[in-house]
Amino acid sequence: MLQIPLWKRVIIWGLCALGVLTALPNLFYDRVERHNDAVATIERTGVETPELAAERALWPDWLPSNLVNLGLDLRGGAHLLAEVHLEDVYKARMDALWPEMRRALAEARAEIGGIRRLPSDPSELRIRIERPEAMARAVEIANSLSSNVVSLSGIGQRDLDITAEGDTLVIRLSEAERAATDDRTMAQALEIIRRRVDEVGTREPTIMRQGTNRILIQVPGIGSAAELKELIGTTARLTFHPVIGRTTEPDPTPRPGTIVLPSVDEPGVHYILDEVPVVTGEDLVDARPDFDQNGRPAVSFRFNPSGARRFGDYTAANVGQLFAIVLDNEVISAPRINQHIPGGSGIITGNFTVESATNLAVLLRAGALPAGMTFLEERTIGPELGQDSIEAGRIAAIIGTVGVVVFVILSYGLFGVFTSIALGLNIAMLFGILSTIGATLTLPGIAGIVLTVGMAVDANVLIFERIREELRTARGPARAIELGYERAMSAIVDANITTFITALILFFLGSGPVKGFAVTLVVGLVTSVFTAIWVTRVMVVTWFERRRPRQITV
Repeated sequence: MLQIPLWKRVIIWGLCALGVLTALPNLFYDRVERHNDAVATIERTGVETPELAAERALWPDWLPSNLVNLGLDLRGGAHLLAEVHLEDVYKARMDALWPEMRRALAEARAEIGGIRRLPSDPSELRIRIERPEAMARAVEIANSLSSNVVSLSGIGQRDLDITAEGDTLVIRLSEAERAATDDRTMAQALEIIRRRVDEVGTREPTIMRQGTNRILIQVPGIGSAAELKELIGTTARLTFHPVIGRTTEPDPTPRPGTIVLPSVDEPGVHYILDEVPVVTGEDLVDARPDFDQNGRPAVSFRFNPSGARRFGDYTAANVGQLFAIVLDNEVISAPRINQHIPGGSGIITGNFTVESATNLAVLLRAGALPAGMTFLEERTIGPELGQDSIEAGRIAAIIGTVGVVVFVILSYGLFGVFTSIALGLNIAMLFGILSTIGATLTLPGIAGIVLTVGMAVDANVLIFERIREELRTARGPARAIELGYERAMSAIVDANITTFITALILFFLGSGPVKGFAVTLVVGLVTSVFTAIWVTRVMVVTWFERRRPRQITV
């Protein structure tokens, strides 16, 4: 019999209502956006001025306030494609390795004789050995300075590739270490850029790695590409401070000579620090994931000679004290000094995983870009162009939707009206999901929505045509409707699964606008199948139960 249990009807209409409710803020975009900005500012500063209170009152706090973010082509902004010079990192690594290698080889001077660094490719270190017959001993010493590669793909491999060419000791980064170094360098560059861009309060920037050594940067709402380049070039503020104390209720007016900064890893905890740092990020040469003496993940770091001297003197005089690592006015770590740390290098231990140690190393190095960058593409998109795109997309969506609605009503009568109502709910649920997941809508994304409208109606066309066929076999209207939905199900599912797979391929292999199209298409497929199969069925069944017609026209 043609019937749907009450609990199913409640779930179906409940999901539709939830979709409409979550999509509602997009109808009042400017007001909700100002409300969200005010709330974010109040939470960040802890101060609510009358102006912020007025902005916050523009939208009720008890209603959903998530919005579909507008992409670069809709809002205007700046687009950059940067190439990172990874070879700069290899050179810095070899230059930093030379003093340590020279000291280790000098201790065996009696066996290998004098040593001298030779000119070489920036990515390698060449050392001439006075006594070539002792090259095996030199290789052994150099190997003692290598360590395991800290990455999931380089487990069990060493970071240095050491060979002998006649009387020359050649040291290069191993392939596994190069890959790990590339990943760390790109992660560091992404982190620095993201932190720089987030500081100016831009909304939903796109900052992503492309290929081996390129970074795509798209920032809606920023003035120009030149402004974005200047912003990215700003150096993050990294400092190392003595810890005076901890508190959960910071004094808005700290004692002279001290600062109170929040902890990143301990919500609600603030550190009272000496205002004058012991060393700064300008003194940091390197920080990378490592392992402690017990084989647990840790983070090692190294300062330049002047920073090493200050750091060593401070640790010698403050064993057992906390030492805060501050990045952009936030305490990212506050390890305890367990012993004097001479030589300007040390290790931070804790409850780390390989991933968290790598992330902390990235943050420690985030005071400056790890390597030079060349900007391959620069584009500035004006807001008026974005507005034109929005208007063009809106007109296309309206024309497409109206055309489809007129067609289905003329073709299927009352059933076409049901389809049109379901189509409106489909679009509302689509925007509701996009708002909830924080998706960014681009011009290709609007194209995906228009395509979704057509595909949503296509499913109902299959159902209604199947009902017509069942009516021709002299079945009753109730049985024809039931069989129409059941027998059209396989065709609808098959058609949407193939499109869904294609959309997933576009999402994972595409980038930028292609991803935007894929996201709206995937979400639209889900909502289309739901509204076509369940929402229209509930409406048809409810109508049939009330009217009980002896004949139906589809």
